[in-house]
Amino acid sequence: MKDMSGESNGDNCPFEFNFDEKTFKPGDIVSYRVPESFGDMPFVGILVSVADDHVMLAHYDPNVPIDKIEKTMRGTRESRPAVSAKDALGE
Repeated sequence: MKDMSGESNGDNCPFEFNFDEKTFKPGDIVSYRVPESFGDMPFVGILVSVADDHVMLAHYDPNVPIDKIEKTMRGTRESRPAVSAKDALGE
């Protein structure tokens, strides 16, 4: 895994992300961001549904099955979806 300087420390990332918005489907693990509050900082999400112009996703919790997710956020349909601070943080 790479540290903040971009150097690899030899560890593998524990997640396999889908960065190809053309192939997004429910259940895919994605890296999403909340640019209003956190810039480009990555968060781990799971896609709940996919539309032509947006996605609905949730913060990834491996202990919660996709059909039991209660809180979803609307994100842009791009390689790393952007979510509003209001949706992500309740702001």
